[in-house]
Amino acid sequence: MAFIEAASPHTMNTYGRVPIALSHGQGVRVWDVNGKSYLDGLGGIAVNTLGHNHPKLVPALQDQIAKIIHSSNYYHVPNQERLAAKLVELSGMTNVFFCCTGLEANEAAIKLARKFGHDKGIERPEIVVYEKAFHGRSIATLSATGNTKVQQGFGPLVEGFIRVPLNDIEALKAATEGNKNVVAVFFETIQGEGGVNPMRIEYLQQVRKLCDDRDWLLMIDEVQCGMGRTGKWFAHQWAGIVPDVMPLAKGLGSGVPIGAVVAGPKAANIFQPGNHGTTFGGNPLAMRAGIETITIMEEDGLMENAARVGAHLKGALAREIGGLKGVTEIRGQGLMIGIELATPCGVLTQRAADKGLLISVTADSVIRLVPPLIMTEAEADELVSILAPLVREFLAQ
Repeated sequence: MAFIEAASPHTMNTYGRVPIALSHGQGVRVWDVNGKSYLDGLGGIAVNTLGHNHPKLVPALQDQIAKIIHSSNYYHVPNQERLAAKLVELSGMTNVFFCCTGLEANEAAIKLARKFGHDKGIERPEIVVYEKAFHGRSIATLSATGNTKVQQGFGPLVEGFIRVPLNDIEALKAATEGNKNVVAVFFETIQGEGGVNPMRIEYLQQVRKLCDDRDWLLMIDEVQCGMGRTGKWFAHQWAGIVPDVMPLAKGLGSGVPIGAVVAGPKAANIFQPGNHGTTFGGNPLAMRAGIETITIMEEDGLMENAARVGAHLKGALAREIGGLKGVTEIRGQGLMIGIELATPCGVLTQRAADKGLLISVTADSVIRLVPPLIMTEAEADELVSILAPLVREFLAQ
């Protein structure tokens, strides 16, 4: 039976969908309702860390569902303590707040920064954010986002943000010179929706020092680039720094909705009872998903796999299409790769799907690859064998 996705009369018209309905998956492959298979180069947008139907994750989640799915934060949730302890150990930070999404984690980070300022007697705290940033679609996270297209129609935006360009420490210093209201600097180590744009290691180190010198919070959004995707647990660790606030989500639960805000000593005690909360955040099912994801990643060496297979994939892409006129840059780290073309290439999402490959195009002209961290080198080669001819054909038009 053929399935054709039309605009549903019952769901809001919020997504420009590819006309595919997925039915099930195994490893890095998924199948649609018609039985066609696809290599998953998108991983649910950097969410499906362990791929699909993982033999260790599925029974663990089934076990948890049979015990308790939700209780509420009126009561202790033992797995919150276990997962928090693990995130503290991996990050070198001290305390964790659990929520359900990256947006919520970023919203909580913004609240932490404002309360940090108010606690110091700053009435109108300001946070430094970046061009091309994406932090979410709530009114506050939308205001922190650096994309006028997604902001359009939702004004007035929230005030209190200062926007600066990437990787330019002098621009950051100039934009904040003499401003006593600045309380934090907030950015993604590698911008995701903005086009897979990495912050340089020396820049990360410079911003860490500036925040220390000026008593600002360093807040690093690791929602998309965290959880082992770049070959370190968190992408900023390549620079040998530790932030004060770190929002997480996406890959932390391998598909079960989960978010977290990890805080270091400077930010860990800003929130007091009544300052922040959530109904679903930290529920037993999500906590089990987070614990199992990290455990399996450690047991199966998936962080090292992401680094090795990511380097292999990037190298293969460079060989096959890197020299083509119209390929601006191939960038990223581990299994977070962006291929920037000189012209908008949104049509490639559908063309790739037609050939059995799931990808996305972000920032109009950047092909984004964020597959499950279980991908093998052979599967990476398969991805390139499908994608490279499509790029060549597109550029030859």
